[in-house]
Amino acid sequence: MDEIEIEDFIKINLRVAKVESAEPVEDADKLVKLFLDLGSLGKRQVFAGIKKYYDPANLIGKLVICVANLKPRKMRFGLSEGMILAASDDESGVYIVSPDQGSLPGMRVT
Repeated sequence: MDEIEIEDFIKINLRVAKVESAEPVEDADKLVKLFLDLGSLGKRQVFAGIKKYYDPANLIGKLVICVANLKPRKMRFGLSEGMILAASDDESGVYIVSPDQGSLPGMRVT
């Protein structure tokens, strides 16, 4: 595993976000379109490859961790303005990383 310096890590702006809406992306095997509330940072549209593991209806209201300063990426289905964090491996599946109770949209993860 490659090591990074603390200065590299500090560049990543991780924020708590609340899922306002979520819907499967038609014609995409893996993607769910999420609309996230990042508090004072505003709202973002994010595409996540979690369709196989999560029912979009069950994600509404969930708190997630978002990479808030990731350069927007134009995808076939629209613009993705961030990334949510998830843990995964080849055997167990995908698990969204969630902040502890009491966290609020926009809070910085340090």
